[in-house]
Amino acid sequence: MTQPLLEMRDIVKSFSGVRALNGVSIKLARGEALSICGENGSGKSTLMKVLSGVWPYGSYEGDIFFEGQAVKAAGIRDTEALGIVIIHQELALVKELSVLENIFLGNELGSFAKLNDEDMYRRTRDLLKRVKLEVSPNTLVRDLGVGQQQLVEIAKALNKNVKLLILDEPTSSLTRNEIQILLNIVHDLKDQGIACIYISHKLDEVLDLSTWVAVIRDGDHIDTRSAAELTQNDIISMMVGRELEALFPREVHDIGETVLRVKNAHAMQAGASIPQVNDVSFELKKGEILGISGLIGSGRTELMQCIYGCYDGRYSATIEMQGQSLTIRSQRDALAAGIAMVPEDRKRHGIIPIMGVGRNISLSVLDDYVTYLGAIDENRETQDTVDYIARLKVKTASPELPIKNLSGGNQQKAIIAKCLLTNPKILILDEPTRGIDVGAKYEIYKLMHALVKEGMSIIMVSSELPEVIGISDRVLVMHEGRLKGEFDHQGLTQEMIMNCAIKEGV
Repeated sequence: MTQPLLEMRDIVKSFSGVRALNGVSIKLARGEALSICGENGSGKSTLMKVLSGVWPYGSYEGDIFFEGQAVKAAGIRDTEALGIVIIHQELALVKELSVLENIFLGNELGSFAKLNDEDMYRRTRDLLKRVKLEVSPNTLVRDLGVGQQQLVEIAKALNKNVKLLILDEPTSSLTRNEIQILLNIVHDLKDQGIACIYISHKLDEVLDLSTWVAVIRDGDHIDTRSAAELTQNDIISMMVGRELEALFPREVHDIGETVLRVKNAHAMQAGASIPQVNDVSFELKKGEILGISGLIGSGRTELMQCIYGCYDGRYSATIEMQGQSLTIRSQRDALAAGIAMVPEDRKRHGIIPIMGVGRNISLSVLDDYVTYLGAIDENRETQDTVDYIARLKVKTASPELPIKNLSGGNQQKAIIAKCLLTNPKILILDEPTRGIDVGAKYEIYKLMHALVKEGMSIIMVSSELPEVIGISDRVLVMHEGRLKGEFDHQGLTQEMIMNCAIKEGV
């Protein structure tokens, strides 16, 4: 490594006497990219909060040097003045303001009496060209897609004369095309001498982008190695502290008779002229993991929402379970029929953030704990939730801890526990491993296999093609609202799925 731009030495950070970082050291030169990998809760975000000034000097032990000078930041404004800029997973843009206004918010050109609008417009236009975003500086951020908003954040960072750009899970909500655009831009920034710290669970991106890969586990710095020397399996082994025979464990299980038939499913969004789901029919068998693949916007999630009775628009379908016709117009109807669903967006639709972990788990069956006097039998409720917390290995200090304090993987396991507490015959998992680390993914895959061995049937929607192929017994592929193909997992390749997912016609 050449002369470091950044050096963090022996960083220690504790919370209530518990060490979140235990002597972590990293360094990075200009024009290099360092990916920091680790399971959720390993300390990655804490380390970045120390570096970016969220945790100020004096609240941690150790030393930070930037361009050879000691950093003793009192807050983010101090680190940004040095050229250290962080872009969080949750974008910090004001949706009702324009692109220009967001880029210059707090850093306006001109005086209090008169802003220099022409210079800001010219500067914004140049920044947008630099990040290859073809929109007007006057465009409202709310009118941009998530990928475009991510590029606005990068333009905003460039406007602050960034020397070190920190990207925290930047592609978790982006399409494949948007991901490639973002990666290309980061490569360009590296060529311009800007250093980058990249945090992602997507190891293909890590290896594509990185000069170096550092792994943190339980607050300890395991190793930093050249990305050119590593494979995904190498990184996974360092992250979880054990060799994984395969990222996608496949276990033998019996597949029985058809338990669910969906015929002629249609879904139309209000004000739309093209159906989100267009005459889709399929079957699900007992003890089967059925994968649903397709590009974003293909209708996968909308189809699952129709089955679960939560689609926000007009929909219709003929649904039969074990030969009996079902009328599902609400989530209550679906749960009563034995169908449970883990939603795609867990933060918006899966949890109540300020509520305790235990009550989040019991929420769907709260009526079951009401006594004849109208009170809730809290002892029985607590016992059941504690049992499921243990069964799914949800890491929480207490069932009363607000679920927002859990890592993404543990939130997801709690949502699955909530579904399992309803004793479903069919479990729908929509993007079950999005934004969670490989260790938590592996646990969820093992759980899925255990459930189908017990006779449950699972429908899994996923954008990750290796996951679809590695876990599913059978795969359905959707394109523009229609079902375009069906494959057995034997011999199935990513190319076969993609060819089916993008083709026109039947």
